[in-house]
Amino acid sequence: MNIDNNQLLRFTTAGSVDDGKSTLIGRLLYDSKSIFQDQINAVENSSKQKGLESIDLAMFTDGLRDEREQGITIDVAYRYFTTPKRKFIIADTPGHIQYTRNMVTGASTANVALILIDARHGVIEQTRRHAFIASLLNIPHIIVCVNKMDLVDYDEQVYNTIVKDFEEFSSKMLTRDITFIPMSALNGDNVVHRSEHMNWYPAAPLLYTLETLHISSDLNKLDLRFPVQTVLRPQLQGFEDYRGYAGRLSSGVVRVGDEITALPSGFTSKIASINVGEQEVKEAFAPMSVAITLQDDIDIARGDMIVRSNNQPELSQEFDVMVCWLNEKPSQPRKKYKIMHANNEQVCMIRQKVYKLDIETLKREETTEEFHMNEIGRMTFKTSKALMIDTYRENRITGSVILVDEQTHETVAAGMIV
Repeated sequence: MNIDNNQLLRFTTAGSVDDGKSTLIGRLLYDSKSIFQDQINAVENSSKQKGLESIDLAMFTDGLRDEREQGITIDVAYRYFTTPKRKFIIADTPGHIQYTRNMVTGASTANVALILIDARHGVIEQTRRHAFIASLLNIPHIIVCVNKMDLVDYDEQVYNTIVKDFEEFSSKMLTRDITFIPMSALNGDNVVHRSEHMNWYPAAPLLYTLETLHISSDLNKLDLRFPVQTVLRPQLQGFEDYRGYAGRLSSGVVRVGDEITALPSGFTSKIASINVGEQEVKEAFAPMSVAITLQDDIDIARGDMIVRSNNQPELSQEFDVMVCWLNEKPSQPRKKYKIMHANNEQVCMIRQKVYKLDIETLKREETTEEFHMNEIGRMTFKTSKALMIDTYRENRITGSVILVDEQTHETVAAGMIV
């Protein structure tokens, strides 16, 4: 298989408390020789100070002192490493149930989710919660790492039971590409190298799986969505008549001569020119940042969206959103929030709370109650002006929203339009 060694794979790790996420990442970095010698020396010294006989691999990711002293990971830690076959960004997310919001943050841009399971405990509520969130966020690949196999004597039957339990649960999810790997992150079994203790497992170790996994771009390549970030009117000699629109393409391809519509006004025109920096090009595609000009002088402002005339998003002031509540203060009825969508900001109210999800059973519970931190469910939003929306399944960027408290400016919720 030919793998583009410049291809970037983003993956997130999730699991219950003390399932070994940080140790697994440390093992990946250490055994793949992706850590500088001075970092290794520092961790070796810290490990000796803690009275450990061997290096504490988790310290390569648990960078904050108070985290290490508590023995838990409390925030999303990002790490970067490269092998001859691929580049990687890792988001190591917390395991505690009260940090579900951090898992949503870390997983929101991932291509792959690594779900860790302690072989001694099997599939538990947090396993289901994290797997469901990965599916909800439309992560295309899940790798289930059955860790700590050394503590169950590398028993194949224990592994098979966990695989069966997870498959029964995951049949209700949307993610279909699920891989299972038995391992011991502490001892290095099936992480970077094949395990000598589990000859009954015929497939590849984790790193090879990550290196050879086929990933397609998560960007929508069909639907042109160009949220305008700023209007360019340079007051320079020779540019008196120039009016350009700058921003980053959320999805699709734009070409000179394309017929477009500006939303929400509905005015139409054609693309006159496209610039990437100082270079003029004939076409551009997501996620490039560009400046475009139109053949007609029409009224366009920040927050507007340029789309193809024959392929437009929904223009709506009221829509349903799957929400993860992020804030310590619960949702409030009739309270005004600021909703942020692409480059657009509007005033918003929660018009209706439709249901909450029971992560244990995936059952929907109809509710009118407040949403509290880390709760997930469906709400109906009503905005002061129409937004140009797609569903999250169609377009991660134009299908996602952030809710902000107008008084405190705190982010209170992240949502996926359904």
